[in-house]
Amino acid sequence: MAIILPLNVPPSPQVIEQAVTCIQAGGVLAIPTDSFYALAVGVFQPTALERLLAIKGHRDHKPFPVLMADPSQLDQLIDEVPEIAKKLIQEFWPGLLTLVFKTKPHMSPMLMSEQGTIGLRQPNDPRVCQLLKKTGPLTGTSANRTGHLPAQSAEEVIQQVGSEIDLILDGGPTPGGQPSTVLQVEPSLRIIRQGAISRQAIQKILGNMLVSD
Repeated sequence: MAIILPLNVPPSPQVIEQAVTCIQAGGVLAIPTDSFYALAVGVFQPTALERLLAIKGHRDHKPFPVLMADPSQLDQLIDEVPEIAKKLIQEFWPGLLTLVFKTKPHMSPMLMSEQGTIGLRQPNDPRVCQLLKKTGPLTGTSANRTGHLPAQSAEEVIQQVGSEIDLILDGGPTPGGQPSTVLQVEPSLRIIRQGAISRQAIQKILGNMLVSD
């Protein structure tokens, strides 16, 4: 059964250290985000990614989204940031907008689409961003088995996957609501999933550029 540690404001250095140790050892931890709890593993750890896939269950080759501390971590995952993406990042990060970019070729296929793209987001939770600064980018897939409702509390994480993960950072209940909007930046601008950030809000930043569904 997973160990549960409190994720306070500000987070305890000891808790952050234990979480970092867990990630570095190839562990799977659950963290609160600005929507639901997420299952986090190191994106450069193939064995941990395999564990995560086994926990989540069948996903029809759906890649895992990735959380970052801030835009400075982008260069670990992609080669360049298009100018339009910079505008979107400035407006909507941290927050509930996942941007889909062409990724570096060495990334795990569990993080990439068949088109070689990866979904990236900076969560609007300073506690989690502080952790991400120490660990580097982590997966941000919802803390549930595929086909089940995403967990909004540490208790719900325990009920669904508590026996298969290593650590839960209990930050209290999460807001739930709509998940992040997923916007493909490359090779063309396209809303893949409508979520918390409206099409109208995105179109306002893009000006006359068409966002096709």
